[in-house]
Amino acid sequence: MGVVTQPDKPQGRSRKTIAPPVKEIALEEKIPCFQPATARDTEFAETLEAMTPDISVVVAYGQILPRRIIDIPQLGTLNIHASLLPALRGAAPIQAAIRQGMTETGVSIMRMVPALDAGPVIMQAPTQILDDETYGELQLRLSELGALTLIEALTLISLGEAKETPQDDSGATYSPKVTRDDARINWSLDAIEVSRTIRAYDPKPGAFTTGNGTDLKVFGPRLVEHSTSAILSPGEVIAAGSELVVACGRGAIRISDVQPAGRSRMTAAEWARGRGIAAGDILGT
Repeated sequence: MGVVTQPDKPQGRSRKTIAPPVKEIALEEKIPCFQPATARDTEFAETLEAMTPDISVVVAYGQILPRRIIDIPQLGTLNIHASLLPALRGAAPIQAAIRQGMTETGVSIMRMVPALDAGPVIMQAPTQILDDETYGELQLRLSELGALTLIEALTLISLGEAKETPQDDSGATYSPKVTRDDARINWSLDAIEVSRTIRAYDPKPGAFTTGNGTDLKVFGPRLVEHSTSAILSPGEVIAAGSELVVACGRGAIRISDVQPAGRSRMTAAEWARGRGIAAGDILGT
């Protein structure tokens, strides 16, 4: 048994490298850990071939694996994907599910093929998306659900009872990698859509707008009932005291937390007390 992770990432001004959590656990458990610069590295492929693995499992690896790597294990390579395939193939299915207002998502255990998330599905487990759930919260739930579903799928495979169902490619949708523009808040949208945008990128990378000429990340949206935002400009601050209330294209939302550029996350009330915002200011301009 071995673990493959992407290389450690440099963090902060000191460029200190941070190891992936799975690497730390592997080292603690004395499990061999490999970190090729690219999955197409010839030496890496030869190392895996020498190990003669029975099966491989891929989780959020972030690179497209070549056919040579996929075919090395005797029983093939499995992937845990955080959606009910063929819906939301691609890099950011959790964020996309929240952003699109889906009420249900789940995990899929599939056999890997060279095409992106297109292999036959061995097992799926659905779950509801809560109205106020953030990306971080849903990601945690899906990771736990995925682990349980994977164990069940591996058990069926070991017993020779696993059934593989080809995906209906005609029903496939895609969730590409999140870009900076994706996380930019468009205050002219309906309050529900603005709320989804904020929740979809909480905690990372954080949905953002501009306030007083600098970037401002916002978190913890709640819809405002009986809003008078129809006579206000989208992005206009309605209240900035014990809470931050902002007008949208239709309706308004309350914001619980903010993170001004270069500062730590704080409550909206703390930011207002520090005169970072005031009623009548326009966010996003």
